[in-house]
Amino acid sequence: MDNLIVPAHLVVKAMRDNGYKNAAYALAELMDNSIQHGAKNVELLCSEAEFTYNLRSVFRINQIAVLDDGSGMDSNILRIALQFGNGTNLDPKTQTGIGKFGMGLPSSSISQAQRVEVWSWQSGVENSIYTYLDIDEIINQKMKEVPSPVHKPIPDLWRKAGKTFGASGTLVVWSKIDRCIWKTAQAIIDNSEFLIGRMYRKFLNEGNAKIRMAAFREANPSKPTYEKLSAPNDPIYLMSNTSCPAPYDNQAMFNRWGEEDYEIKFDVNYDNKKHEVKVRFTYAKEEARQGYNAGSKPHGKHASKNIGVSLLRADRELDLDQTWVIQYDPRERWWGAEVEFPPSLDELFGVTNNKQFANNFSELGKLNIEEVLKDGRTYSQFKEELMEENDPKALLLDIAYKIKNQLNAIRAAIKAQAKNLERSDKERHSTETSPEQVATEATEERIKEGHIGTSDKQEEKSEDERKRDVETSLEQEGVTNATEVVERMFTNNLKYQFVDSDFESHAFFSVKSRGGKILISLNTNHPAYHKLVEVLEKDSEIEGEDILRDRLQNASEGLKLLLMAWARYEDEQPDGSLKSSTQNARMDWGRVAKDFLKGD
Repeated sequence: MDNLIVPAHLVVKAMRDNGYKNAAYALAELMDNSIQHGAKNVELLCSEAEFTYNLRSVFRINQIAVLDDGSGMDSNILRIALQFGNGTNLDPKTQTGIGKFGMGLPSSSISQAQRVEVWSWQSGVENSIYTYLDIDEIINQKMKEVPSPVHKPIPDLWRKAGKTFGASGTLVVWSKIDRCIWKTAQAIIDNSEFLIGRMYRKFLNEGNAKIRMAAFREANPSKPTYEKLSAPNDPIYLMSNTSCPAPYDNQAMFNRWGEEDYEIKFDVNYDNKKHEVKVRFTYAKEEARQGYNAGSKPHGKHASKNIGVSLLRADRELDLDQTWVIQYDPRERWWGAEVEFPPSLDELFGVTNNKQFANNFSELGKLNIEEVLKDGRTYSQFKEELMEENDPKALLLDIAYKIKNQLNAIRAAIKAQAKNLERSDKERHSTETSPEQVATEATEERIKEGHIGTSDKQEEKSEDERKRDVETSLEQEGVTNATEVVERMFTNNLKYQFVDSDFESHAFFSVKSRGGKILISLNTNHPAYHKLVEVLEKDSEIEGEDILRDRLQNASEGLKLLLMAWARYEDEQPDGSLKSSTQNARMDWGRVAKDFLKGD
Protein backbone atom coordinates (compact mmCIF):
# COMPACT_ATOMS: atom_id res chain seq x y z
CA MET A 1 0.00 0.00 0.00
CA ASP A 2 2.84 2.40 0.85
CA ASN A 3 4.27 2.00 -2.66
CA LEU A 4 1.11 3.06 -4.52
CA ILE A 5 1.84 5.86 -7.01
CA VAL A 6 -1.68 7.22 -6.57
CA PRO A 7 -3.19 6.42 -3.15
CA ALA A 8 -6.90 6.81 -3.84
CA HIS A 9 -7.93 7.93 -0.35
CA LEU A 10 -5.60 10.94 -0.60
CA VAL A 11 -6.05 11.86 -4.26
CA VAL A 12 -9.85 11.70 -4.33
CA LYS A 13 -10.09 14.95 -2.34
CA ALA A 14 -8.05 16.78 -4.97
CA MET A 15 -9.99 15.12 -7.78
CA ARG A 16 -13.17 16.78 -6.53
CA ASP A 17 -11.71 20.07 -7.75
CA ASN A 18 -11.50 18.85 -11.32
CA GLY A 19 -12.48 21.99 -13.18
CA TYR A 20 -16.21 21.59 -13.90
CA LYS A 21 -17.61 25.09 -14.17
CA ASN A 22 -20.89 24.17 -12.46
CA ALA A 23 -23.40 21.35 -12.02
CA ALA A 24 -24.77 21.79 -15.56
CA TYR A 25 -21.40 20.90 -17.09
CA ALA A 26 -21.06 17.94 -14.75
CA LEU A 27 -24.56 16.71 -15.64
CA ALA A 28 -23.66 17.03 -19.32
CA GLU A 29 -20.96 14.39 -18.78
CA LEU A 30 -23.63 11.93 -17.69
CA MET A 31 -25.77 12.84 -20.69
CA ASP A 32 -22.74 12.30 -22.93
CA ASN A 33 -22.62 8.71 -21.73
CA SER A 34 -26.36 8.31 -22.36
CA ILE A 35 -26.22 9.62 -25.93
CA GLN A 36 -22.98 7.78 -26.65
CA HIS A 37 -24.78 4.55 -25.79
CA GLY A 38 -27.72 5.18 -28.07
CA ALA A 39 -30.24 6.80 -25.73
CA LYS A 40 -33.19 8.47 -27.47
CA ASN A 41 -34.68 9.71 -24.20
CA VAL A 42 -32.73 11.26 -21.35
CA GLU A 43 -34.19 12.63 -18.12
CA LEU A 44 -32.79 15.01 -15.54
CA LEU A 45 -34.66 14.26 -12.29
CA CYS A 46 -34.28 16.58 -9.31
CA SER A 47 -35.58 15.42 -5.94
CA GLU A 48 -36.28 17.93 -3.18
CA ALA A 49 -36.62 17.21 0.54
CA GLU A 50 -37.98 19.38 3.33
CA PHE A 51 -35.42 21.02 5.61
CA THR A 52 -35.67 23.48 8.49
CA TYR A 53 -33.86 26.72 7.83
CA ASN A 54 -34.01 29.69 10.23
CA LEU A 55 -36.96 28.07 12.03
CA ARG A 56 -38.96 27.66 8.85
CA SER A 57 -39.48 24.77 6.49
CA VAL A 58 -37.93 25.00 3.03
CA PHE A 59 -37.50 22.56 0.14
CA ARG A 60 -33.96 22.01 -1.06
CA ILE A 61 -32.30 19.69 -3.53
CA ASN A 62 -31.50 16.33 -1.95
CA GLN A 63 -30.76 14.00 -4.86
CA ILE A 64 -30.17 14.43 -8.60
CA ALA A 65 -30.49 11.65 -11.19
CA VAL A 66 -29.95 11.16 -14.91
CA LEU A 67 -32.04 8.40 -16.47
CA ASP A 68 -31.78 7.10 -20.05
CA ASP A 69 -33.01 4.37 -22.37
CA GLY A 70 -29.60 3.64 -23.88
CA SER A 71 -28.04 0.23 -24.38
CA GLY A 72 -27.23 -0.22 -20.71
CA MET A 73 -24.10 -1.89 -19.29
CA ASP A 74 -23.18 -5.37 -18.23
CA SER A 75 -21.41 -6.03 -14.96
CA ASN A 76 -17.89 -5.64 -16.34
CA ILE A 77 -18.53 -2.38 -18.21
CA LEU A 78 -20.48 -0.91 -15.30
CA ARG A 79 -17.57 -1.48 -12.98
CA ILE A 80 -15.12 0.01 -15.50
CA ALA A 81 -17.39 3.05 -15.95
CA LEU A 82 -16.89 4.02 -12.30
CA GLN A 83 -13.12 3.71 -12.44
CA PHE A 84 -11.18 6.94 -12.90
CA GLY A 85 -9.37 6.98 -16.25
CA ASN A 86 -10.84 3.73 -17.49
CA GLY A 87 -13.55 3.23 -20.11
CA THR A 88 -14.52 1.59 -23.36
CA ASN A 89 -13.36 4.37 -25.70
CA LEU A 90 -9.68 4.69 -24.82
CA ASP A 91 -8.47 3.15 -28.09
CA PRO A 92 -7.98 5.96 -30.65
CA LYS A 93 -9.58 3.74 -33.30
CA THR A 94 -12.88 3.79 -31.38
CA GLN A 95 -12.85 7.53 -30.63
CA THR A 96 -15.46 8.69 -33.10
CA GLY A 97 -18.25 9.67 -30.69
CA ILE A 98 -18.75 11.95 -27.70
CA GLY A 99 -16.94 9.79 -25.12
CA LYS A 100 -13.22 9.36 -24.89
CA PHE A 101 -11.36 9.92 -21.66
CA GLY A 102 -12.85 7.45 -19.19
CA MET A 103 -13.25 10.21 -16.59
CA GLY A 104 -16.77 11.51 -17.17
CA LEU A 105 -19.01 9.50 -14.86
CA PRO A 106 -16.90 9.33 -11.68
CA SER A 107 -15.16 12.68 -12.13
CA SER A 108 -18.28 14.74 -12.83
CA SER A 109 -20.20 13.01 -10.04
CA ILE A 110 -17.72 13.64 -7.23
CA SER A 111 -17.37 17.26 -8.34
CA GLN A 112 -20.91 17.83 -7.06
CA ALA A 113 -21.77 15.04 -4.61
CA GLN A 114 -20.11 12.68 -2.13
CA ARG A 115 -21.97 9.60 -3.32
CA VAL A 116 -22.88 8.31 -6.79
CA GLU A 117 -25.00 5.20 -7.38
CA VAL A 118 -25.57 3.53 -10.73
CA TRP A 119 -28.24 1.07 -11.87
CA SER A 120 -28.04 -0.37 -15.36
CA TRP A 121 -30.02 -3.03 -17.23
CA GLN A 122 -29.98 -4.71 -20.64
CA SER A 123 -32.85 -7.17 -20.53
CA GLY A 124 -35.62 -5.40 -18.64
CA VAL A 125 -35.50 -2.99 -15.74
CA GLU A 126 -36.35 -5.80 -13.31
CA ASN A 127 -32.88 -7.23 -14.05
CA SER A 128 -30.95 -4.07 -13.15
CA ILE A 129 -27.49 -4.34 -11.62
CA TYR A 130 -26.07 -1.85 -9.17
CA THR A 131 -22.81 -0.42 -7.80
CA TYR A 132 -21.61 2.85 -6.32
CA LEU A 133 -18.79 5.15 -5.16
CA ASP A 134 -18.74 6.95 -1.81
CA ILE A 135 -16.18 9.66 -0.99
CA ASP A 136 -16.26 9.05 2.77
CA GLU A 137 -15.67 5.33 2.31
CA ILE A 138 -12.74 6.00 -0.06
CA ILE A 139 -11.14 8.56 2.28
CA ASN A 140 -11.56 6.20 5.27
CA GLN A 141 -10.09 3.42 3.11
CA LYS A 142 -13.19 1.29 3.47
CA MET A 143 -13.57 1.37 -0.33
CA LYS A 144 -10.43 0.53 -2.31
CA GLU A 145 -12.04 -0.62 -5.54
CA VAL A 146 -15.35 -0.31 -7.30
CA PRO A 147 -17.70 -2.85 -5.70
CA SER A 148 -18.73 -5.73 -7.95
CA PRO A 149 -22.18 -4.94 -9.37
CA VAL A 150 -25.07 -6.80 -7.76
CA HIS A 151 -28.72 -7.24 -8.72
CA LYS A 152 -30.72 -4.57 -6.94
CA PRO A 153 -34.18 -3.14 -7.69
CA ILE A 154 -34.44 0.51 -8.61
CA PRO A 155 -36.00 2.46 -5.70
CA ASP A 156 -39.69 3.39 -6.04
CA LEU A 157 -38.73 7.06 -5.81
CA TRP A 158 -37.09 6.92 -9.25
CA ARG A 159 -39.53 4.44 -10.75
CA LYS A 160 -42.34 6.92 -10.02
CA ALA A 161 -40.44 10.06 -11.04
CA GLY A 162 -38.98 8.75 -14.30
CA LYS A 163 -40.77 8.03 -17.57
CA THR A 164 -37.89 6.41 -19.45
CA PHE A 165 -37.68 2.82 -18.24
CA GLY A 166 -37.25 0.76 -21.40
CA ALA A 167 -35.86 -2.67 -22.07
CA SER A 168 -32.37 -1.28 -21.49
CA GLY A 169 -31.01 1.82 -19.83
CA THR A 170 -29.05 3.40 -17.00
CA LEU A 171 -29.87 5.45 -13.91
CA VAL A 172 -27.17 7.54 -12.22
CA VAL A 173 -28.04 9.07 -8.83
CA TRP A 174 -26.10 11.71 -6.90
CA SER A 175 -26.71 12.02 -3.16
CA LYS A 176 -25.00 13.77 -0.27
CA ILE A 177 -24.81 16.76 -2.61
CA ASP A 178 -22.44 19.33 -1.15
CA ARG A 179 -20.95 21.30 -4.04
CA CYS A 180 -23.88 22.29 -6.22
CA ILE A 181 -24.22 26.07 -6.21
CA TRP A 182 -27.95 25.86 -6.96
CA LYS A 183 -30.04 24.82 -3.99
CA THR A 184 -33.48 24.30 -5.52
CA ALA A 185 -34.60 21.90 -8.23
CA GLN A 186 -36.01 24.67 -10.40
CA ALA A 187 -32.72 26.60 -10.25
CA ILE A 188 -30.82 23.52 -11.37
CA ILE A 189 -33.20 22.92 -14.27
CA ASP A 190 -33.37 26.54 -15.42
CA ASN A 191 -29.61 26.98 -15.32
CA SER A 192 -28.93 23.62 -16.92
CA GLU A 193 -31.51 23.92 -19.70
CA PHE A 194 -29.77 26.79 -21.52
CA LEU A 195 -26.39 25.08 -21.53
CA ILE A 196 -27.64 21.55 -22.20
CA GLY A 197 -29.89 22.82 -24.99
CA ARG A 198 -26.84 24.39 -26.60
CA MET A 199 -24.52 21.42 -26.06
CA TYR A 200 -26.92 18.90 -27.60
CA ARG A 201 -28.67 21.22 -30.08
CA LYS A 202 -27.79 18.99 -33.04
CA PHE A 203 -29.28 15.89 -31.41
CA LEU A 204 -32.38 17.78 -30.21
CA ASN A 205 -32.95 19.59 -33.51
CA GLU A 206 -32.62 16.43 -35.60
CA GLY A 207 -34.86 14.40 -33.27
CA ASN A 208 -32.05 12.02 -32.30
CA ALA A 209 -32.55 12.69 -28.60
CA LYS A 210 -35.15 14.13 -26.23
CA ILE A 211 -34.19 15.56 -22.83
CA ARG A 212 -36.87 15.87 -20.16
CA MET A 213 -36.21 17.86 -16.99
CA ALA A 214 -38.43 17.37 -13.95
CA ALA A 215 -38.47 18.45 -10.31
CA PHE A 216 -40.48 16.73 -7.59
CA ARG A 217 -40.85 16.43 -3.83
CA GLU A 218 -39.63 13.18 -2.32
CA ALA A 219 -43.00 12.67 -0.64
CA ASN A 220 -44.77 12.68 -4.02
CA PRO A 221 -42.35 11.70 -6.81
CA SER A 222 -45.04 10.90 -9.38
CA LYS A 223 -46.26 14.52 -9.41
CA PRO A 224 -43.67 16.96 -10.84
CA THR A 225 -43.57 20.42 -9.32
CA TYR A 226 -41.70 21.74 -12.36
CA GLU A 227 -41.18 20.12 -15.73
CA LYS A 228 -39.98 21.01 -19.22
CA LEU A 229 -38.43 19.54 -22.34
CA SER A 230 -35.04 20.93 -23.31
CA ALA A 231 -35.26 22.94 -26.54
CA PRO A 232 -32.33 23.41 -28.91
CA ASN A 233 -30.28 26.52 -28.18
CA ASP A 234 -28.49 27.51 -31.37
CA PRO A 235 -25.74 30.14 -30.84
CA ILE A 236 -25.56 30.83 -34.59
CA TYR A 237 -29.37 31.24 -34.66
CA LEU A 238 -30.22 29.39 -37.87
CA MET A 239 -32.44 26.72 -36.29
CA SER A 240 -36.17 27.06 -35.72
CA ASN A 241 -38.15 25.69 -32.75
CA THR A 242 -35.49 26.74 -30.28
CA SER A 243 -35.33 28.23 -26.78
CA CYS A 244 -34.89 31.75 -28.21
CA PRO A 245 -37.82 34.03 -27.19
CA ALA A 246 -40.53 34.89 -29.72
CA PRO A 247 -40.64 35.63 -32.54
CA TYR A 248 -37.33 33.82 -33.06
CA ASP A 249 -38.36 30.65 -31.28
CA ASN A 250 -39.94 29.44 -34.53
CA GLN A 251 -37.73 31.14 -37.12
CA ALA A 252 -34.06 31.86 -37.68
CA MET A 253 -32.82 35.12 -36.12
CA PHE A 254 -29.57 35.26 -38.12
CA ASN A 255 -28.64 35.05 -41.78
CA ARG A 256 -25.80 33.04 -43.24
CA TRP A 257 -22.73 35.17 -43.86
CA GLY A 258 -22.32 34.77 -47.60
CA GLU A 259 -23.48 31.73 -49.50
CA GLU A 260 -19.97 30.70 -50.47
CA ASP A 261 -18.31 31.54 -47.17
CA TYR A 262 -21.09 30.31 -44.89
CA GLU A 263 -19.36 26.93 -44.49
CA ILE A 264 -15.63 26.86 -45.13
CA LYS A 265 -13.89 23.49 -45.13
CA PHE A 266 -10.27 22.95 -44.11
CA ASP A 267 -8.28 19.76 -44.65
CA VAL A 268 -5.92 19.31 -41.71
CA ASN A 269 -3.04 16.85 -42.11
CA TYR A 270 -2.40 15.43 -38.66
CA ASP A 271 -0.92 12.15 -37.48
CA ASN A 272 -0.40 11.08 -41.10
CA LYS A 273 -4.10 11.41 -41.85
CA LYS A 274 -6.36 14.03 -43.40
CA HIS A 275 -9.11 15.41 -41.16
CA GLU A 276 -11.89 17.85 -42.10
CA VAL A 277 -12.73 20.95 -40.08
CA LYS A 278 -15.79 23.04 -40.94
CA VAL A 279 -16.29 26.69 -40.01
CA ARG A 280 -19.62 28.54 -40.34
CA PHE A 281 -20.50 32.24 -39.91
CA THR A 282 -23.80 34.07 -39.39
CA TYR A 283 -25.01 37.56 -38.56
CA ALA A 284 -28.27 39.07 -37.27
CA LYS A 285 -31.19 39.88 -39.54
CA GLU A 286 -32.01 43.58 -39.64
CA GLU A 287 -35.45 43.04 -38.15
CA ALA A 288 -33.87 41.41 -35.09
CA ARG A 289 -32.06 44.67 -34.37
CA GLN A 290 -34.88 47.12 -35.11
CA GLY A 291 -36.21 49.39 -32.42
CA TYR A 292 -34.54 51.13 -29.51
CA ASN A 293 -31.79 49.05 -27.86
CA ALA A 294 -32.69 45.67 -29.38
CA GLY A 295 -30.06 44.09 -27.16
CA SER A 296 -32.30 44.66 -24.12
CA LYS A 297 -35.23 42.80 -25.69
CA PRO A 298 -35.77 39.13 -24.76
CA HIS A 299 -34.18 37.79 -27.94
CA GLY A 300 -31.27 40.22 -27.54
CA LYS A 301 -30.68 39.09 -23.97
CA HIS A 302 -30.79 35.47 -25.15
CA ALA A 303 -28.11 36.26 -27.74
CA SER A 304 -25.97 37.96 -25.08
CA LYS A 305 -25.58 34.57 -23.37
CA ASN A 306 -24.42 32.92 -26.60
CA ILE A 307 -21.48 35.15 -27.49
CA GLY A 308 -18.41 33.35 -28.79
CA VAL A 309 -17.11 30.80 -31.26
CA SER A 310 -18.96 27.51 -30.73
CA LEU A 311 -16.75 24.41 -30.90
CA LEU A 312 -18.58 21.28 -32.00
CA ARG A 313 -16.97 17.90 -31.41
CA ALA A 314 -18.91 14.84 -32.62
CA ASP A 315 -22.06 17.03 -32.90
CA ARG A 316 -21.80 17.99 -29.22
CA GLU A 317 -20.70 21.50 -28.22
CA LEU A 318 -17.41 21.38 -26.40
CA ASP A 319 -17.11 25.07 -25.60
CA LEU A 320 -18.40 28.52 -26.47
CA ASP A 321 -14.97 30.09 -26.77
CA GLN A 322 -14.93 33.80 -25.89
CA THR A 323 -11.26 34.44 -26.57
CA TRP A 324 -12.35 35.60 -30.04
CA VAL A 325 -14.78 38.17 -28.64
CA ILE A 326 -14.38 41.92 -28.09
CA GLN A 327 -15.50 41.73 -24.48
CA TYR A 328 -16.54 45.36 -24.02
CA ASP A 329 -18.80 45.49 -27.09
CA PRO A 330 -22.31 44.00 -26.65
CA ARG A 331 -22.78 44.15 -30.42
CA GLU A 332 -20.76 40.93 -30.45
CA ARG A 333 -24.06 39.18 -29.73
CA TRP A 334 -25.15 39.85 -33.31
CA TRP A 335 -22.71 37.45 -34.99
CA GLY A 336 -22.30 33.70 -34.78
CA ALA A 337 -19.44 31.33 -35.58
CA GLU A 338 -19.30 27.55 -35.36
CA VAL A 339 -16.23 25.31 -35.74
CA GLU A 340 -16.86 21.60 -36.20
CA PHE A 341 -14.04 19.06 -35.81
CA PRO A 342 -13.74 15.29 -35.24
CA PRO A 343 -12.54 13.66 -31.97
CA SER A 344 -9.42 12.52 -33.84
CA LEU A 345 -8.19 16.13 -33.58
CA ASP A 346 -8.64 16.40 -29.80
CA GLU A 347 -4.92 16.54 -29.12
CA LEU A 348 -4.36 19.12 -31.85
CA PHE A 349 -7.16 21.38 -30.55
CA GLY A 350 -6.01 20.80 -26.96
CA VAL A 351 -9.25 19.28 -25.66
CA THR A 352 -9.25 18.85 -21.87
CA ASN A 353 -10.37 15.61 -20.19
CA ASN A 354 -13.56 17.22 -18.86
CA LYS A 355 -14.49 18.26 -22.42
CA GLN A 356 -14.94 21.91 -21.48
CA PHE A 357 -12.05 23.59 -23.27
CA ALA A 358 -9.86 23.40 -26.38
CA ASN A 359 -6.74 25.11 -25.10
CA ASN A 360 -4.69 25.27 -28.32
CA PHE A 361 -7.60 26.73 -30.24
CA SER A 362 -8.24 29.29 -27.49
CA GLU A 363 -4.61 30.38 -27.56
CA LEU A 364 -5.09 31.32 -31.21
CA GLY A 365 -8.16 33.33 -30.26
CA LYS A 366 -5.96 35.45 -28.00
CA LEU A 367 -3.35 35.90 -30.72
CA ASN A 368 -3.00 39.43 -32.09
CA ILE A 369 -2.20 38.78 -35.76
CA GLU A 370 -1.30 42.43 -36.45
CA GLU A 371 1.18 42.44 -33.56
CA VAL A 372 2.74 39.18 -34.72
CA LEU A 373 3.23 40.42 -38.29
CA LYS A 374 4.80 43.78 -37.47
CA ASP A 375 8.35 44.76 -38.49
CA GLY A 376 8.06 43.09 -41.89
CA ARG A 377 7.37 39.60 -40.63
CA THR A 378 5.09 37.71 -43.00
CA TYR A 379 2.28 35.32 -42.21
CA SER A 380 4.19 32.49 -43.94
CA GLN A 381 7.26 33.18 -41.84
CA PHE A 382 5.27 33.08 -38.63
CA LYS A 383 3.60 29.82 -39.61
CA GLU A 384 6.95 28.32 -40.56
CA GLU A 385 8.38 29.28 -37.16
CA LEU A 386 5.55 27.47 -35.40
CA MET A 387 6.11 24.41 -37.59
CA GLU A 388 9.82 24.37 -36.74
CA GLU A 389 8.94 24.48 -33.04
CA ASN A 390 6.52 21.57 -33.52
CA ASP A 391 3.81 23.81 -32.11
CA PRO A 392 0.41 22.14 -32.77
CA LYS A 393 -1.13 25.56 -33.27
CA ALA A 394 0.67 25.78 -36.61
CA LEU A 395 -1.83 23.34 -38.14
CA LEU A 396 -4.72 25.47 -36.87
CA LEU A 397 -3.28 28.82 -37.86
CA ASP A 398 -5.02 29.02 -41.25
CA ILE A 399 -8.36 28.35 -39.56
CA ALA A 400 -7.73 31.01 -36.92
CA TYR A 401 -6.60 33.54 -39.53
CA LYS A 402 -9.77 32.97 -41.55
CA ILE A 403 -11.98 33.30 -38.48
CA LYS A 404 -10.37 36.59 -37.44
CA ASN A 405 -10.64 38.06 -40.95
CA GLN A 406 -14.26 36.96 -41.35
CA LEU A 407 -15.24 38.30 -37.94
CA ASN A 408 -13.69 41.68 -38.75
CA ALA A 409 -15.74 41.82 -41.95
CA ILE A 410 -18.91 40.79 -40.13
CA ARG A 411 -18.30 43.36 -37.39
CA ALA A 412 -18.00 46.09 -40.02
CA ALA A 413 -21.28 44.95 -41.58
CA ILE A 414 -22.98 44.89 -38.16
CA LYS A 415 -21.76 48.42 -37.46
CA ALA A 416 -23.04 49.64 -40.83
CA GLN A 417 -26.29 47.78 -40.24
CA ALA A 418 -26.77 49.65 -36.96
CA LYS A 419 -26.33 53.02 -38.69
CA ASN A 420 -28.82 52.14 -41.40
CA LEU A 421 -31.33 50.88 -38.85
CA GLU A 422 -30.93 53.98 -36.74
CA ARG A 423 -31.51 56.23 -39.75
CA SER A 424 -34.47 54.17 -40.95
CA ASP A 425 -35.92 54.01 -37.48
CA LYS A 426 -35.80 57.77 -37.12
CA GLU A 427 -37.44 58.24 -40.50
CA ARG A 428 -40.04 55.55 -39.91
CA HIS A 429 -41.06 56.87 -36.50
CA SER A 430 -41.15 60.56 -37.29
CA THR A 431 -44.15 61.91 -35.37
CA GLU A 432 -45.61 65.20 -34.28
CA THR A 433 -42.96 65.35 -31.53
CA SER A 434 -39.98 64.98 -33.88
CA PRO A 435 -37.70 68.04 -34.29
CA GLU A 436 -38.49 68.14 -38.01
CA GLN A 437 -42.22 68.27 -37.32
CA VAL A 438 -41.85 70.89 -34.58
CA ALA A 439 -39.70 73.05 -36.89
CA THR A 440 -42.19 72.62 -39.74
CA GLU A 441 -45.06 73.86 -37.57
CA ALA A 442 -42.99 76.80 -36.33
CA THR A 443 -42.12 77.67 -39.93
CA GLU A 444 -45.79 77.66 -40.89
CA GLU A 445 -46.47 80.19 -38.13
CA ARG A 446 -43.63 82.40 -39.35
CA ILE A 447 -44.99 82.25 -42.91
CA LYS A 448 -48.37 83.43 -41.60
CA GLU A 449 -46.55 86.35 -39.96
CA GLY A 450 -45.09 87.28 -43.35
CA HIS A 451 -41.59 85.76 -43.06
CA ILE A 452 -41.13 84.23 -46.53
CA GLY A 453 -38.05 82.16 -47.40
CA THR A 454 -36.50 80.91 -50.64
CA SER A 455 -37.89 77.44 -50.11
CA ASP A 456 -41.41 78.79 -49.71
CA LYS A 457 -41.28 80.36 -53.18
CA GLN A 458 -40.27 76.99 -54.67
CA GLU A 459 -43.61 75.49 -53.64
CA GLU A 460 -45.15 77.06 -56.74
CA LYS A 461 -43.74 74.15 -58.76
CA SER A 462 -45.67 70.89 -59.16
CA GLU A 463 -45.17 68.24 -56.50
CA ASP A 464 -43.49 65.86 -58.95
CA GLU A 465 -40.96 68.55 -59.95
CA ARG A 466 -40.28 69.37 -56.31
CA LYS A 467 -39.78 65.68 -55.43
CA ARG A 468 -37.28 65.30 -58.28
CA ASP A 469 -35.36 68.38 -57.12
CA VAL A 470 -35.14 67.10 -53.54
CA GLU A 471 -34.24 63.55 -54.58
CA THR A 472 -31.49 64.75 -56.93
CA SER A 473 -29.98 66.89 -54.19
CA LEU A 474 -30.10 64.05 -51.65
CA GLU A 475 -28.43 61.66 -54.09
CA GLN A 476 -25.66 64.20 -54.66
CA GLU A 477 -25.14 64.21 -50.89
CA GLY A 478 -24.70 60.43 -50.96
CA VAL A 479 -28.08 59.43 -49.46
CA THR A 480 -28.67 55.85 -50.65
CA ASN A 481 -32.39 55.71 -49.82
CA ALA A 482 -33.21 59.12 -51.26
CA THR A 483 -36.55 58.03 -52.79
CA GLU A 484 -37.78 56.69 -49.44
CA VAL A 485 -36.68 59.87 -47.63
CA VAL A 486 -38.44 62.10 -50.17
CA GLU A 487 -41.68 60.12 -49.86
CA ARG A 488 -41.57 60.41 -46.08
CA MET A 489 -40.96 64.17 -46.24
CA PHE A 490 -43.81 64.83 -48.63
CA THR A 491 -46.24 62.35 -47.05
CA ASN A 492 -45.73 63.94 -43.61
CA ASN A 493 -45.44 67.45 -45.07
CA LEU A 494 -42.05 67.94 -43.39
CA LYS A 495 -40.11 71.08 -44.26
CA TYR A 496 -36.68 69.95 -43.06
CA GLN A 497 -34.28 67.06 -43.60
CA PHE A 498 -30.88 66.40 -42.03
CA VAL A 499 -28.18 64.73 -44.11
CA ASP A 500 -24.77 63.45 -42.99
CA SER A 501 -22.31 64.57 -45.63
CA ASP A 502 -18.57 64.37 -46.10
CA PHE A 503 -17.57 67.74 -47.56
CA GLU A 504 -14.34 69.72 -47.39
CA SER A 505 -15.26 72.96 -45.69
CA HIS A 506 -14.71 74.84 -42.44
CA ALA A 507 -18.49 75.04 -42.10
CA PHE A 508 -20.16 72.75 -39.56
CA PHE A 509 -23.25 72.57 -41.77
CA SER A 510 -24.64 73.82 -45.06
CA VAL A 511 -28.18 74.80 -46.00
CA LYS A 512 -29.88 74.21 -49.35
CA SER A 513 -33.41 75.04 -50.46
CA ARG A 514 -34.69 72.42 -52.89
CA GLY A 515 -38.24 71.67 -53.98
CA GLY A 516 -39.76 73.73 -51.20
CA LYS A 517 -37.75 71.87 -48.56
CA ILE A 518 -34.74 72.90 -46.49
CA LEU A 519 -31.90 70.37 -46.54
CA ILE A 520 -29.33 70.68 -43.77
CA SER A 521 -26.08 68.84 -44.48
CA LEU A 522 -23.99 68.14 -41.39
CA ASN A 523 -20.28 68.05 -42.12
CA THR A 524 -18.99 64.72 -40.81
CA ASN A 525 -15.41 66.07 -41.12
CA HIS A 526 -16.08 68.90 -38.68
CA PRO A 527 -15.10 68.38 -35.00
CA ALA A 528 -18.51 69.66 -33.93
CA TYR A 529 -20.13 66.67 -35.65
CA HIS A 530 -18.19 64.22 -33.49
CA LYS A 531 -18.62 66.30 -30.36
CA LEU A 532 -22.33 67.05 -30.68
CA VAL A 533 -24.04 64.76 -33.21
CA GLU A 534 -22.16 61.47 -33.31
CA VAL A 535 -21.65 61.32 -29.56
CA LEU A 536 -25.41 61.48 -29.00
CA GLU A 537 -26.39 59.08 -31.77
CA LYS A 538 -24.02 56.17 -31.11
CA ASP A 539 -25.54 52.71 -30.94
CA SER A 540 -27.09 52.57 -27.45
CA GLU A 541 -26.40 48.85 -27.23
CA ILE A 542 -22.75 49.46 -26.44
CA GLU A 543 -23.34 51.92 -23.59
CA GLY A 544 -23.60 51.47 -19.87
CA GLU A 545 -24.91 54.14 -17.50
CA ASP A 546 -21.46 55.64 -16.88
CA ILE A 547 -20.66 55.85 -20.59
CA LEU A 548 -24.05 57.43 -21.33
CA ARG A 549 -23.32 60.04 -18.65
CA ASP A 550 -19.95 60.73 -20.25
CA ARG A 551 -21.59 61.11 -23.65
CA LEU A 552 -24.03 63.71 -22.30
CA GLN A 553 -21.16 65.53 -20.62
CA ASN A 554 -19.22 65.58 -23.90
CA ALA A 555 -22.26 66.91 -25.77
CA SER A 556 -22.76 69.62 -23.16
CA GLU A 557 -19.14 70.66 -23.43
CA GLY A 558 -19.37 70.57 -27.23
CA LEU A 559 -22.34 72.93 -27.24
CA LYS A 560 -20.54 75.37 -24.94
CA LEU A 561 -17.45 75.27 -27.11
CA LEU A 562 -19.57 75.95 -30.20
CA LEU A 563 -21.13 79.00 -28.54
CA MET A 564 -17.75 80.19 -27.35
CA ALA A 565 -16.42 79.82 -30.89
CA TRP A 566 -19.22 82.12 -32.10
CA ALA A 567 -18.46 84.53 -29.27
CA ARG A 568 -14.81 84.64 -30.30
CA TYR A 569 -15.77 85.10 -33.98
CA GLU A 570 -17.98 88.04 -33.02
CA ASP A 571 -15.28 89.48 -30.77
CA GLU A 572 -12.71 89.40 -33.59
CA GLN A 573 -14.87 91.52 -35.93
CA PRO A 574 -13.64 95.09 -36.34
CA ASP A 575 -15.77 97.77 -34.80
CA GLY A 576 -18.27 99.11 -37.23
CA SER A 577 -20.84 97.70 -39.67
CA LEU A 578 -19.34 94.14 -39.82
CA LYS A 579 -19.43 93.66 -36.05
CA SER A 580 -22.92 95.15 -35.99
CA SER A 581 -24.04 92.72 -38.72
CA THR A 582 -22.78 89.68 -36.82
CA GLN A 583 -24.49 90.89 -33.65
CA ASN A 584 -27.73 91.43 -35.57
CA ALA A 585 -27.40 87.95 -37.13
CA ARG A 586 -27.07 86.46 -33.65
CA MET A 587 -30.15 88.31 -32.48
CA ASP A 588 -32.19 87.32 -35.54
CA TRP A 589 -31.14 83.65 -35.22
CA GLY A 590 -32.09 83.82 -31.56
CA ARG A 591 -35.58 85.06 -32.42
CA VAL A 592 -36.12 82.23 -34.93
CA ALA A 593 -34.71 79.72 -32.44
CA LYS A 594 -37.14 80.99 -29.83
CA ASP A 595 -40.05 80.28 -32.19
CA PHE A 596 -38.75 76.80 -32.92
CA LEU A 597 -38.01 75.88 -29.30
CA LYS A 598 -40.92 77.41 -27.45
CA GLY A 599 -43.03 74.26 -27.76
CA ASP A 600 -40.19 71.86 -26.98
